[in-house]
Amino acid sequence: MNITAIGYNYSHGREFVMDRPNGSESWIMLLIKTPGLFTVNGNTENVKPNSFILFSPETPYKYYGTEDVYTDDWVYFDMDENDLRLLDKLGIECDKPLFLGNIEELSGIIHILSYEHFSAERYNTDIEKYYTEILLRKLSRLILSGASVSLHLYTEKNSRMTQLRTMILLHPEENMSVNEMADAMSMSRSGFQHLYKRMFGVSVIKDITRGRMERAKKLLSSTNLTIAEISNKCGYISEYSFMRKFKEESGKTPTEFRNCI
Repeated sequence: MNITAIGYNYSHGREFVMDRPNGSESWIMLLIKTPGLFTVNGNTENVKPNSFILFSPETPYKYYGTEDVYTDDWVYFDMDENDLRLLDKLGIECDKPLFLGNIEELSGIIHILSYEHFSAERYNTDIEKYYTEILLRKLSRLILSGASVSLHLYTEKNSRMTQLRTMILLHPEENMSVNEMADAMSMSRSGFQHLYKRMFGVSVIKDITRGRMERAKKLLSSTNLTIAEISNKCGYISEYSFMRKFKEESGKTPTEFRNCI
């Protein structure tokens, strides 16, 4: 894989438009840092900051920023058959915008690559080669972890995740495991957990506990249900697990909490 041109943190004004109706005759990787409108193979979509796209040489595309300034990192490079097989092995798809959530580390690698590409210092060619391999593998790790979300699915997945969180907080008796939630979202467990934390700023485990504890406190303060009955209505199979968790979270046993009301 041979880098032919590279740019780190380039910014353009509102007049900027990149229009390649016949493709660019080169492979191009973009790390997108500000909102943009992208048309790729005739399909147009709004692209969020912290997104990635890899254009293949003959793909027609057009893109521009939707705010006053458009900023991205870009890399032009040539690839042979071995490089194409590597992309396939790493699960890096072409011509499809992908929201990565956090591109800071990838952008940092491109910053280093940019320096080495224009450097005349010793070993710069070798260093460029090794950092290019690191860039691709770091990108692959993000994609294959499930932490990234295809942009055309992002709105739908955002809505489904919000509905799921509502269920977790308001209906703790449903007692879904993290694996079952991930399956319901058609995601890996780790990818689901990463996306949940990124969207809501709290882990799914903490939200499950929060939903159960809020329900327990409400039932303890407003009903005469037994501790065992409340435990069941809060999604706990074991009464003793419920009692232990309740004291851990509130500092009191369920009975002590009820008596203080």
